Amino acid sequence: MDSETLHLNIDYVGSSGILLSTEQKTSLQNSLLILKHQNKFKKVIFWGKITGYSKDYFIAQGVGNDEMKDKKTFYSLDCNKWALLPIATDELKILCSRIKGRFAGDPSYEYEHVEIRKVPGENGEENEEETTIAIREEERLAVTIETIDRDVKIVPRGAYIKLPTGEIQSNPSFEGLSTSNAAKLTSYFHFDKSASLNKKNIIQKATFDKSLDFLGDISEDIPKGSWSVQFERGDAVATIRSLLWIGSIFYHVPDSRHYGQVYVGNGEMNLDLPFML
Repeated sequence: MDSETLHLNIDYVGSSGILLSTEQKTSLQNSLLILKHQNKFKKVIFWGKITGYSKDYFIAQGVGNDEMKDKKTFYSLDCNKWALLPIATDELKILCSRIKGRFAGDPSYEYEHVEIRKVPGENGEENEEETTIAIREEERLAVTIETIDRDVKIVPRGAYIKLPTGEIQSNPSFEGLSTSNAAKLTSYFHFDKSASLNKKNIIQKATFDKSLDFLGDISEDIPKGSWSVQFERGDAVATIRSLLWIGSIFYHVPDSRHYGQVYVGNGEMNLDLPFML
């Protein structure tokens, strides 16, 4: 959710148990404004919080002109001082996929992973060699955030447009979804460059608007039933909860430009989901 209206928008997800103290709201409001001006971002988004044993990580993302590609992620332990996270490379993703359990809450904490490799030996025999690889927690944090964004970061249909240059920007003409459309999973798109339209048939693609329907919607996500749509305050607010990444909450006020998303959780995927459905 946009950091400039954080103190107002956070109340939309309060019924889901996502709350910030007055001190945290004030600190985030001020520090994120400074972060925006220092780095000359177009806007700064309060991404959420990942809990750890000793401390929690508050996460923010700064975006430029292309809101999908031009993005940097920061973390803070006190809502005041922000540090840039490393880039989640493919190699890091493979290494971090082998780490299980909650975060320690210390960015300098190192996880040790032992790999056993076979190396050529004498007389054509193969010998086993152990290699210990150290992975810092801030590297794991970067991979986890990118994975959550890839899996469950969503936007309403029409909220973003794709320009002829290929840039993706906010749609100034977006006036919100109707109440009936806000209840449909087909009205929400994955906001990730890997989201694909390949699951749609030719007839469905023929009705698409290329400037709006350039991402895949969440209705085809596997497993089926991994999203929960509810209305709160009557029909005033639509909330969409991810059951794959518990703690990810998206909200939208129908017939308005108000929408946003936040994640507050332990940073672990719900691997039991297929057995819960």
